[in-house]
Amino acid sequence: MEKKTFRCTTCIWRRYAENNPEKFLSRLWRWHTGWCPRWKAYKKASDAGALPDEALTGKRG
Repeated sequence: MEKKTFRCTTCIWRRYAENNPEKFLSRLWRWHTGWCPRWKAYKKASDAGALPDEALTGKRG
């Protein structure tokens, strides 16, 4: 089975939210994850172990 790629892996907004959890944009990002179909698919894939390690850490190479 081919591994899927998700934009969530390299999302600048997600990285900002993880690094600055108290900021307004971070709260907005968390709200967005409640209804975003791509985020739900990403979480489902990560929970199932279908993502490579660099996808979970946001690091490449």
